[in-house]
Amino acid sequence: MTSEWRGRPGRIGALTGAGISTDSGIPDFRGPRGVWTTDPIAELLSTYDNYLADPDLRVRSWQARRDNPAWGAEPNAAHKALAELADGGRAVTIITQNIDRLHQRAGSAPDRVIEIHGNMFDVVCVECEYATSMAATLERVAAGEPDPPCPDCGAVLKAGVIMFGQQLDRASLLKATLTAQTSDIFLAIGTSLQVEPAASMCAIAVEHGADLIIVNAEPTPYDSMATEVVREPIGVAVPALVADLLAAREDLTG
Repeated sequence: MTSEWRGRPGRIGALTGAGISTDSGIPDFRGPRGVWTTDPIAELLSTYDNYLADPDLRVRSWQARRDNPAWGAEPNAAHKALAELADGGRAVTIITQNIDRLHQRAGSAPDRVIEIHGNMFDVVCVECEYATSMAATLERVAAGEPDPPCPDCGAVLKAGVIMFGQQLDRASLLKATLTAQTSDIFLAIGTSLQVEPAASMCAIAVEHGADLIIVNAEPTPYDSMATEVVREPIGVAVPALVADLLAAREDLTG
């Protein structure tokens, strides 16, 4: 497999999925031990219509948010490597499908991280403009409100994440698309590339001339488009790729 892409200058886009956070103790969704694999009911918690229609499901959802391992998770070597890539002088924009904010905590600039599926630390009302923090809402749950309603209009509250059946935020989708279109190298890390439109960023990047590098344990629908497919563990593979990219930059700049 050619490695010439490592020496290519220009912009780097990175699409990251649940697999990049498993080393931080956050399970993925579709893997052999994924959340939805081991507990099919959990997928219902992520479906917007079910969430709105079923108060019992919302109660379970608030409990799941309270117990989410992301509260105690720390960025791992892969998150830190992507931050180091930007610190090393490469223009890096991250499109993440994750809601854990570990990229920002690892040192990636918040304005260079596009949270295409939202984040778990905000809470919004489904009917009005009310918004607050997850921590504040979980305090209400702990105080005896198992399904806390909006304090302004009484409607349903939900996490600031995009659920199945919801449209993506247009501004975030536009930023992600522009990132894919303008990338010279596009990394897809720890994502099954089965959820659209996020996965289609790979095709957009390739169509606009980028080298696509996929780092994932399992095959993806986009492997045939890739310049290189890496199956090594993400916590090892991403720091190694970043080291190669930074070494190539040193060679280019002399």
